[in-house]
Amino acid sequence: MTNYKNTLEFAKELDQKDPLADFRNQFHIPTNPDGSQQIYLCGNSLGLQPKKTKEYLQEELTDWANLGVEGHTQAKHPWMPYHEFLSEKMAKIVGAKPSEVVMMNTLSVNLHLMMVSFFRPTSKKYKILIESDAFPSDKYAVESQLKLHNINPKDGLILWKPREGEELCRLEDLEKIMKEQGDEIALVMIGTTNYYTGQSFPIKEITQLAHQYNCKVGFDLAHGAGNIQPQLHDSGADFAVWCSYKYLNSGPGSVGGCFVHEKHAYDKNLKRFAGWWGHNKSTRFNMRHDFDPIPGAEGWQLSNPPILSMAAIRASLDVFDEAGFDNIREKAVKLTGFLEYLLHQIKDDRIELITPTNPQERGSQISIKLKGVTKQLFNDLMNAGVISDWREPNVIRIAPIPLYNSYQDVFGMVQILKKLLK
Repeated sequence: MTNYKNTLEFAKELDQKDPLADFRNQFHIPTNPDGSQQIYLCGNSLGLQPKKTKEYLQEELTDWANLGVEGHTQAKHPWMPYHEFLSEKMAKIVGAKPSEVVMMNTLSVNLHLMMVSFFRPTSKKYKILIESDAFPSDKYAVESQLKLHNINPKDGLILWKPREGEELCRLEDLEKIMKEQGDEIALVMIGTTNYYTGQSFPIKEITQLAHQYNCKVGFDLAHGAGNIQPQLHDSGADFAVWCSYKYLNSGPGSVGGCFVHEKHAYDKNLKRFAGWWGHNKSTRFNMRHDFDPIPGAEGWQLSNPPILSMAAIRASLDVFDEAGFDNIREKAVKLTGFLEYLLHQIKDDRIELITPTNPQERGSQISIKLKGVTKQLFNDLMNAGVISDWREPNVIRIAPIPLYNSYQDVFGMVQILKKLLK
């Protein structure tokens, strides 16, 4: 949609026509000191709480109080298979088969578990490629994996960088790196969508390119799950990991997710760090069997699931399922497009949008690079009731979330920004 108008009436019209508008009422919107709702545009850092969450948590607390240990089998949603209640709805969101998805641990833990299995360096093929401005946790994780194998990151870590004077990575530059060093690269591990610029990388093209050089391929979807449509199964990626507290609204520090492609499902020779919850369910409690991994992503589980965290995820996934992820993504494109249009209307050389203009190359985020403006502008936005996210050295990230943000939120934010820039 390109026929936007820079008026409050137009924003209200879009909200009236929005088939997802009522979902806003299913979330708790933080308020300002005067009681008015904040313009919360920070779902790429922490998603808002669904109103269902309290009910779902209370259900588990009640079953724990009334049933004790018997809740593992007798609770309304029995705790022993609880993670299984999440797999089908989570799989829809990331474009996978339920057997390829499991909610467990946290993102960085899952990333390490995946690299244990899929980063198997040899004397000739030992390097890891990541994007240059990967989220710091990813960089720390891959560097530590290299060191674990006695590989110096200065030699073993390859960075896919934007060109001089540019903010975004180009696929043709990745192709050049692979052509020159692909025979030495063991793992390509890309974060998509990029946390800083909002650039969403082409997952399928990257996977196909890396597989041509016999590299394993993984993705960090911390800013992708619940945001873009990665179509993980069809991409052919070997693995992916993500957190659930951003776009997936599962609460601060909640459990992460993991995808392992079904082509690896029955490979018991894959090295892995094992735990009892990844063991064959039929003999798990016999205790004295050798490790027999469950086929699929479940086979990488270590411990029994944290029920209270998973109840919060179940609440959010039920909202996603009710809304339909195709509808969510469709609104995301329109909502972010409206934000981009309005920001361009400000016509101020001090702000530059560094997120791709093509909706297929970005998620629900627009990153504003500031020139000659300090962090005080961000602080002023916060004081005016606009909750966004600051990233050093000079970027404000704005993330309008389709499930709970309105077109009027976006319009209001831009009007406040415009006033503060005067």
